[in-house]
Amino acid sequence: MRRPEHLARVVVVGGAGFIGTHVVERLAAAGWAILVVDDDSHPCGVPLPGSVDLLLAGGGSEEARTAMERFRPAALVHLAAKGGVNRALRDPGGHVAGVLSQSVGCFAAAAAAGCTSIVIASSGGAVYGDPRVLPASERLRPAPRSAYGAEKLCEETYLATVAQRGVRTMALRYGNVYGPRQDGTGEAGVVAITATRLLEGLAPVVFGDGLQTRDFVYVEDVAEATVAALGSTRSGPVNVGTGRETSVRDIVTGLVQLTGSTAGIEYRAARDGEVRRAALDASRAQRWLGWRAQTKLIDGLARTAAFFAARGPAAATNVSGGTT
Repeated sequence: MRRPEHLARVVVVGGAGFIGTHVVERLAAAGWAILVVDDDSHPCGVPLPGSVDLLLAGGGSEEARTAMERFRPAALVHLAAKGGVNRALRDPGGHVAGVLSQSVGCFAAAAAAGCTSIVIASSGGAVYGDPRVLPASERLRPAPRSAYGAEKLCEETYLATVAQRGVRTMALRYGNVYGPRQDGTGEAGVVAITATRLLEGLAPVVFGDGLQTRDFVYVEDVAEATVAALGSTRSGPVNVGTGRETSVRDIVTGLVQLTGSTAGIEYRAARDGEVRRAALDASRAQRWLGWRAQTKLIDGLARTAAFFAARGPAAATNVSGGTT
């Protein structure tokens, strides 16, 4: 995608991570001047393009604020996150202190540095809770069931206060993003965790009956949507998903087949606060961004499994699995 003529310089917070590296590669190819701010807490092991400036710091830190003032960005893409649903459930206060405060500080610093456009990663899989009608559209009133979803919704609320200062803002409500470079040793990301366990000869883990559904969207499609959001003139929340429900059990079974594993599935007790069904209506993304998901699930899973197989054993193996 070509860079919008009125924009030239962008800060990508979390740009050295899973989704971030995919986004940064596209921005660099389109000719943006890029400053990546990343605290290196979730590195994906892929080097950034040589033209990119990198600051190792939190997005809401004083170092980041000073760097933004010097860089004078026209836009901010905020992709940083710490922990997932389960970590936020165990320590919701700590999650807010470690995540929300950094995000809010980053939004304010970007606006003060002259940003005219801010795009952030939110969660379509968490902010809607368990809606009665699927796929969920942006017209639904958010009703998060988890501390993680509540924090994401708080970020959107704070972002709206920045918009009152004349900054164009957009919250991309991602579905369950999966694909190459995702961390398979953490607590979130059932595709990456399952692929990692299978390739290390361990049984995949499913919490509950495995019939809970998610809207699984491939990371390269998500990166395309994120870059497209920078070229939009619209403001507000936008779903980034496929509109289709896929059960966790089907995902795990598909990966078992793709890897040729003979391991059986290990079922454990369901987790508190987990959404039962999720799928996102992405028609607004098509209207506002000219975007729709292109990657078929079976193709995305095959590419992801191939990536993990080529990378080799992970440094550590998650023993509890994950369904988010």
